[in-house]
Amino acid sequence: MLTIGAFARASRLSPKALRLYDELGLLPPARVDPHSGYRHYAPAQLERARLVAWLRRLGMPLARIREVCELAPDAAAVAVAAYWAQVEADTAARRDLAAFLVDQLERKNTTMTTPHTPLTMRYAALTDQGLVRPFHQDAAHAGPRLLAVADGYGPDGGSAAASAIEALKTLEERDLTSADLLGALEEAAHRAHRAAPAADEATSTTGSTLTALLRSGTQLALLHIGDSRAYVLRDSALLQITHDHSLVQSLIDEGRLTPEEAASHPQRSQLLRSLDAATEFAPDLQLLEARPGERYLLCTDGLTGVVPAETLQQVLTSADGPDQAVHELIRLAREAGAPDNVGCAVAEMTGA
Repeated sequence: MLTIGAFARASRLSPKALRLYDELGLLPPARVDPHSGYRHYAPAQLERARLVAWLRRLGMPLARIREVCELAPDAAAVAVAAYWAQVEADTAARRDLAAFLVDQLERKNTTMTTPHTPLTMRYAALTDQGLVRPFHQDAAHAGPRLLAVADGYGPDGGSAAASAIEALKTLEERDLTSADLLGALEEAAHRAHRAAPAADEATSTTGSTLTALLRSGTQLALLHIGDSRAYVLRDSALLQITHDHSLVQSLIDEGRLTPEEAASHPQRSQLLRSLDAATEFAPDLQLLEARPGERYLLCTDGLTGVVPAETLQQVLTSADGPDQAVHELIRLAREAGAPDNVGCAVAEMTGA
């Protein structure tokens, strides 16, 4: 038997990593001393440990490594090849996102010296109760200056979502400069958070997600809290520009859960941030520079949970305009069973 230190040196895994892999059931020791708690490993475990080390060097998440280690060699080889193909696809998607961010930063640098192309915005929003839920708790809005979606939860979730949208709709009447956008959007959302119903210990809490875009000229302020999402279609590439504030997303980020496992995880609806009196108001905020031809999609998880990103891209690319896009997206969600409420808003930037 090897001590944890000797096994760490032989496998090129740190003792800290070995303790984590033991906790996850990925690489449990052969024996644990009942008195001291010291871990001891069998020499035969080195092969599995080295495989784990190699897969970690590939960047494979721990949850997927656990699956690969349980397979026969031929099946494991197929699984590693499939993982790497997905890595290459994800890298291409991140390359597109990096290009988007570089463009945003470069355009900010020339904001004061280069005249903007005047933009107008075509827009549409639509919600649907879906085919399973007994209540409709999603809300959406699309107007000349504002795009927003909210997904309510809890006993009074429908009112929470509607109230969040109403708090933002007052911004449609304000003639804001680009310097005012983020502050005005954040304050309106903060009012909605302060107005959220207090938690009732006897029942579930009530709250809502909120994702919104506020426009002034070519500037777009983005506010996001929860697991609704915002996407931009630019040069035929669809980019997700928000990050889910959910338990399963945090587990994916840590490599403890695969996206496939997240889709059926029993706590997939648990949020880490939302408009909820029981949580701190902590939205993500960013300022974007829009350009002609872009299409923006804001949607609740009732859409993204059943309609894959590739299909979202196809719809946004082929639709004649925002109105056709939102109707087609709702149709596809219902065609996929629509187990949740669905809300979406689409905007298209066009030259004035």
